[in-house]
Amino acid sequence: MRETGKVRSGRWLLQGFVLALALALADSHVLAQSEAPASGIYSCTDARGRKLTSDRPIAECLDREQKLLNPSGTVRSRLGPTQTAQERADAEAREKAESEARALLLEEKRRERALLIRYPSRKVHDKERTEALAQVAAVVQTANQRVEELKRDRLKLDTEMEFYKKDPSRAPPTLRRQMEDITQSAVGQRRFLDEQENEIRRVNVRFDDELVRLDPLWLAQARSRPASARK
Repeated sequence: MRETGKVRSGRWLLQGFVLALALALADSHVLAQSEAPASGIYSCTDARGRKLTSDRPIAECLDREQKLLNPSGTVRSRLGPTQTAQERADAEAREKAESEARALLLEEKRRERALLIRYPSRKVHDKERTEALAQVAAVVQTANQRVEELKRDRLKLDTEMEFYKKDPSRAPPTLRRQMEDITQSAVGQRRFLDEQENEIRRVNVRFDDELVRLDPLWLAQARSRPASARK
């Protein structure tokens, strides 16, 4: 009996399906074998000195190193101790402190480079100190001139007040107000001069501190130059 075209086509489809299924099953078997855990024996000595072995990581030795042995007894690999929550926290704190220390060191190096760019030599540094102090001195000079003006104005007002020496309350309100204004201005100028004296000290402290940092940097810079450039 001859097969019709439809029968032959159906048989070929069935054979193709069976072949594809067989190949898929073979692939999955190979993949399962490749992903299966490798056989081995875990070995360790616990805190009580007992020698323990198991086919999986040993709970009693999570705080110490475990060895993974081949069936022949040779060491295949080592499993480090598992950290406790406190140990992890301590490790994170150490890592954070080390990171902050590195950041501080980098920032200090950046500041040193900036200082060297701004002050390539002691001469440049001394010049800027002199200029900074000169600016404060100019302000002080102007303030002292104002103090002298107030003194002269006060003498004039004192002369006018002589007429009311016996009864100062009879002095005109304008005169009394001028006396108060001059007194307050004199106090303000004295306070301002005190601040400028503090500013002079701050300027000198700042440049002195910079010198402490710059002296070794200049020395290292000079030593790093070729001998011909140092002459």
